[in-house]
Amino acid sequence: MNDMDRADRAPRSGDDALRRRWHACLAAARSGDEGADPLPYADNLLARWAEPQRRYHTTAHLAAVLDHVDTLAGHAADPDAVRLAAWFHDAVYRPDRSENEERSAVLAERALPEAGVPAATTAEVARLVRLTVSHDPADGDTNGEVLCDADLAILAAPPKEYAQYAARVREEYGFVPAEAFREGRAAVLRQLLELPRLFRTPYGAAEWEARARHNLSVELELLAR
Repeated sequence: MNDMDRADRAPRSGDDALRRRWHACLAAARSGDEGADPLPYADNLLARWAEPQRRYHTTAHLAAVLDHVDTLAGHAADPDAVRLAAWFHDAVYRPDRSENEERSAVLAERALPEAGVPAATTAEVARLVRLTVSHDPADGDTNGEVLCDADLAILAAPPKEYAQYAARVREEYGFVPAEAFREGRAAVLRQLLELPRLFRTPYGAAEWEARARHNLSVELELLAR
């Protein structure tokens, strides 16, 4: 992972729990003991997730997605691949660019073989990362359903937490003029509300769907004022 995309910073003690989760996830996905030392990969990924342009897509979001994957893991065909995809799904994130998911997938394709992850698992991780462009997994794609539901679970947060999420997204797009942001954000919200289902897993449909639609509708009303 030593390349032009690398983001370096001093490790923080608060990242220790995430490092442990990375080590456990990588150990479960590896085909054996071979592979590079996992620590530099953890530190590189955590550095990416802590870049200064991020306000919502931070290590807190990473931890939340991993928690949601754990909740939904019984639905996935390969929960270890889904967990790895969670680590990489926003590893490259620039709010002013449209190729973040593709660059994140390429990063996974480069890093995971070096770390000892089999080719089939690496390919599945990259596929899942690319799926977060649309959050529209095919019927029966249980891995995709789990990752997409975990990533969108914030939409079903309690009102105060949802408002904080929306505010942080606005901060990430601070370079966009207010009116243009309102129009773009409203279009995204309407597109989500027009979907027949926001969540594809049984748990997500039962526990998150109604609250998410309510939150999206409230935000859309606020943007129209």
